[in-house]
Amino acid sequence: MPGIQTTVATANASRYLQQLCKHFAHKVEARFDATRGEVDFPFGDCRLWADAEQLKIECVSETEETLARTKFVVHDHLERFSWREKPEIVWQPKD
Repeated sequence: MPGIQTTVATANASRYLQQLCKHFAHKVEARFDATRGEVDFPFGDCRLWADAEQLKIECVSETEETLARTKFVVHDHLERFSWREKPEIVWQPKD
């Protein structure tokens, strides 16, 4: 299954993780606490981890096309929620 990942340097990792998961939970299955989150989109899955210095995100999906959609949705929302800070979000193939 294709996958991508990013690690975003931010002191607000837990806040962004919870904000993303709460937002997505209005429409899809999402489980989270202050340091871990899981979001199950119909087109892909997203896992998130937060610590004091960074937010790590991994996305997987059945096809490259649906993976691109998963990435777009997560990336777009993270950019909106972190607009004041504007952290660098660089995606790479998942290990």
